[in-house]
Amino acid sequence: MSQQYSIEEIPVNLNKIIQGVEQGEQIEITQQGKQIAVIISTTEYKNLLNKKQSFWESVEGFRKEYNVESAEIDPDEIFALVQDKSSGREVIF
Repeated sequence: MSQQYSIEEIPVNLNKIIQGVEQGEQIEITQQGKQIAVIISTTEYKNLLNKKQSFWESVEGFRKEYNVESAEIDPDEIFALVQDKSSGREVIF
């Protein structure tokens, strides 16, 4: 569960905010009704810094973000002129 405090409320509630963060809460900070920051625990912050996506996770994220499946792209048509049709180089064993 996330708690929310305005900038003006922080000095009065600092102990409560710190306790909440220690218990795993995310504390949202607002200014004039708009969220401007989130306070999280050091452990959660380090996890965010160290989280790296695998190649496959990145590909999946790209597909979801750009909806590749609905683009109706035919890879055979796109890459037809790119393929090298030569027999390749001679290899001697």
